[in-house]
Amino acid sequence: MIKILLVDDHEMVRIGVSAYLQIQADMEVIGEAVNGREAVDKALALRPDIILMDMVMPEMNGAEATAAIIKEWPEAKIVIVTSFLDDDKVYPALEAGAISYILKTSNAKRIAEAIRETLKGQTVLEPEVTTKMMQKMRAGHERMPHEELTDRELEILLQLAKGKTNQEIADELFIALKTVKTHVSNLLSKLNVQDRTQAVIYAFQHELVE
Repeated sequence: MIKILLVDDHEMVRIGVSAYLQIQADMEVIGEAVNGREAVDKALALRPDIILMDMVMPEMNGAEATAAIIKEWPEAKIVIVTSFLDDDKVYPALEAGAISYILKTSNAKRIAEAIRETLKGQTVLEPEVTTKMMQKMRAGHERMPHEELTDRELEILLQLAKGKTNQEIADELFIALKTVKTHVSNLLSKLNVQDRTQAVIYAFQHELVE
């Protein structure tokens, strides 16, 4: 039997969700809380298998309550059930330790499935939340200057590190001297360095050459 703590400041939501979950053969609502502070107290006292957590509540919001619970009970499995997809709701809740994030507009069956999957350790996220997290991850990865180099520019940088002149690089790679000069100019700009020497230093500092 999956023991559930239902946290929401709206009575009608608690009544509706609780009624559906109680008729599930494998679920039991063992407690309810009407605000974040009460959620923390009841979560730590009852130790439910799953906590269904609202986000916008008086006294302490869902993210704050989640963080407080996880701090005292790291194993807690928390499912955020909310009407909001704002960045200032999604990120704090997941960063606080919530495992899953679904919308109140989801049908009751979806919520029940999310409970079962979260109990197994799986993360259940609304598609919009998944998109937001991917965008944040991409934004958080600042590309290094050398990652902007083309294969040819990187190849020429390695030749510069070997002390080759532009003419020697042209002969080595079977390309025109003018082309080499263009590539060198481009890679200097991309690496944000002033000259060939600084470019070589950059290459060694970032272990592009041995």
